[in-house]
Amino acid sequence: MSERNPYGLDVNTANVARIYDYMLGGKDNFAADRTAAEQILRAFPESREGVQLNREYLGNAVHHLAAQQGVRQFVDIGAGLPTQQNVHQVARKVDPEIRTVYVDNDPIVCVHGRALLANTPTVAMVEADLRDPEDIWAKAKETGLLDPEEPVAVLLVALLHFLDDPYPEVAKLREMMAPGSFLVITHLSMAERRAKDTDKMKDVYARAGSGVVPRTPEEIRLFFGDFELLDNDTFIAPNALERMAILGWGGVGRKKS
Repeated sequence: MSERNPYGLDVNTANVARIYDYMLGGKDNFAADRTAAEQILRAFPESREGVQLNREYLGNAVHHLAAQQGVRQFVDIGAGLPTQQNVHQVARKVDPEIRTVYVDNDPIVCVHGRALLANTPTVAMVEADLRDPEDIWAKAKETGLLDPEEPVAVLLVALLHFLDDPYPEVAKLREMMAPGSFLVITHLSMAERRAKDTDKMKDVYARAGSGVVPRTPEEIRLFFGDFELLDNDTFIAPNALERMAILGWGGVGRKKS
């Protein structure tokens, strides 16, 4: 039996956002996505737990920034398909007036997101690409939900490893963020002692139309520039962070006032 083809999308080619959705136990994926995900899991059986911990890290960071740091606006770049415990859902448990702008460069993801968020006035979804940070900022301001003069939390979660050299774009984002803002990043890390497995994972993502560039924790820290890094124990248990170090590293940085 063939699967439905909503919005004219290609259900026969794996998609990064839908692979991630499958790993999280979601239902917005197709046979090609599930096949690709299972190939990744054969190379890195830890991947499913890694994706779940990535989501936990994101949720904990959002809650902390809203509840403890007073952040009242979030911009989630490379948001992907809506799934469990989205950024705006976590943030609004702290304050229903917190504003969230989701950003993705996939038009199908944006159509889906807008449909789900249509009746949520404090949330918007815009189509834009990290490779043009000024366009992201302009479109986020156009929604009326981003005040560029106030602190904002910019989320780059499980995104940067899909780009060859995003350092200049991230630096531009840091420049545009108001003092007191926060940057949240999670990123695939290098697994040098499992180079063959890493190559298999890269091949799966390449067939899904996306290269993948794992980086060392030191290389990932460079994305924060002169932002002050917060203690990671705030966002994830130390044993979990250590256990998943082979797959990824995350951080939350604050722009000095």
